[in-house]
Amino acid sequence: MDPAAMGPGFDPNVPNAARMYDYFLGGKDNFPADRAAAEQVLRHVPEIPLGIRENREFLVRAVRFLAGQGIRQFLDIGAGLPTQRNVHQVAAEHAPGARTVYVDNDPQVLAHARALLQDSPQVRVVEGDLRRPEEILTHPEVRSHLDLDRPVAVLLLAIVHFLPDSDEPRRLIKEIREALAPGSYVAISHVAVDERPERAPAVEQIYQGASAQFVARQSDEITPFFEGLDLVEPGVVNLHQWRPEHEVFDPRLLAVKNYFLCGVGRVS
Repeated sequence: MDPAAMGPGFDPNVPNAARMYDYFLGGKDNFPADRAAAEQVLRHVPEIPLGIRENREFLVRAVRFLAGQGIRQFLDIGAGLPTQRNVHQVAAEHAPGARTVYVDNDPQVLAHARALLQDSPQVRVVEGDLRRPEEILTHPEVRSHLDLDRPVAVLLLAIVHFLPDSDEPRRLIKEIREALAPGSYVAISHVAVDERPERAPAVEQIYQGASAQFVARQSDEITPFFEGLDLVEPGVVNLHQWRPEHEVFDPRLLAVKNYFLCGVGRVS
C-alpha cells in the first residue's frame, strides 16, 4: 500500500482497524502502527488470527449458500480491504453474473478497493457508513447496480462489533431489514466475549487509539441482532459450526464456546 496514494489527511501513524484485520490475516496492506497495535491485541487474545480466518471461511460458505438460494445481488457493508476469496469472487463461482456492492466508510479502504476492482464490471465500491443505512440504501450507485425491489443479501461481517451501543445496532439492523424485499437475507458475524470477558477491556482500550472502536459483547447481547429474521439452520452459532464442510480438527475451536458468533436470516 502506497501512502502517497491515500490522499490528504492520511496519517499512517494512526492504527487502522481494516489494516489491523489485514495483518491478522497475514496480509501486507498495513503499516508499522497497524502492526504494533495488532501485536498488542494478540498479547491479550492470541487466537484472533484463527477467528479471523474462520470468519473468512464463514463468508465463503454463506455466499455459496446464498447463491444456492437464488441470490444474485450482494451488499457487503463494512467490507474492509480486499483479500483472497472476496464476496464477488465466490458469488461468480456459483452464480455467474451476480452483482456485488462493497461499502465502507474508510477512505484508505475505498481507494485501495477501487484500484484493485476497477476492472470488475459486476462490482461497485461505494462510500457509506453502517450508522446511516438510509444513505447506503438510497445511494445512486447502489441503486443503479442493485435492484432493491428484488432479493438481495446484506453482509454485516465483523463490523457490528465496531458499533457502540449509543449507535443502537439493533435499530440500524432493523432499518436495513425492513428496507429489503421479501426473500432477501442478512448475514451477521460478531466477536463474543463469553469465554474470557476479563480480556475485553484491554482490547477495547487498544482500539480506542485506532480508526474504529471495538465493543465487547456477550452472546445474549448479540443474538437480538437477528430479531425479525427467519434464521437459517443451524441458527446463531460459532463460526466453525455454521454449515461446516469438513470436520473441525483444531482443538482451540472445539474448546471455546461463543467466541465469534454468526448467523444468516431470511426476510419474510
